[in-house]
Amino acid sequence: MSDLVIGVLALQGDVREHLVALAAAGAVARPVRRPEELAGVDGLVLPGGESTTISKLAVLFGLMEPLRARVRTGLPVYGTCAGMILLADKLLDPRSGQETVGGIDMIVRRNAFGRQNESFEAAVDVGGVGGGPVHGVFIRAPWVESVGAGAEVIAEHDGHIVAVRQGNALATAFHPELTGDHRVHGLFADMARGYRTAGSL
Repeated sequence: MSDLVIGVLALQGDVREHLVALAAAGAVARPVRRPEELAGVDGLVLPGGESTTISKLAVLFGLMEPLRARVRTGLPVYGTCAGMILLADKLLDPRSGQETVGGIDMIVRRNAFGRQNESFEAAVDVGGVGGGPVHGVFIRAPWVESVGAGAEVIAEHDGHIVAVRQGNALATAFHPELTGDHRVHGLFADMARGYRTAGSL
């Protein structure tokens, strides 16, 4: 069994689906709610949900600063939907008092594709993911308005940036954890393995 441990920030959102997808991708998947649990993972997923709520709970649980510190020092992190918002260095339309973890030099627009009843599914070609397009589920999804020099656009939909990678950070506007297709989680697991291997050299 793999001893690669990837956590899922378990404050709010679709935590269980990510745990299942990570296990299918060969990782030991654990929920993370406290700083001491964060310290024991080789990578971390920031799930979809409500970005403002997750942000406030991260502050309340004493996780925001440890999260920022670990991301700054290279912890592999993957954000889906609300998680993409949390990984943005800047938001175009933040709610009052909303904080982000940061880590990707991008500007994100919240709920850019519309409200809940405007959710949709689409095939998305994702750089670094072989085997054809990924089935993307977009639920009140953000998009990326622009990226800085350090960030790589790895997917677009309808002319908008929907997936970005920067170093050990990965973000998608859509939810691959809801589809049964675990290739994006496999890409992230490979990123986490590379990080752990480099750290042990």
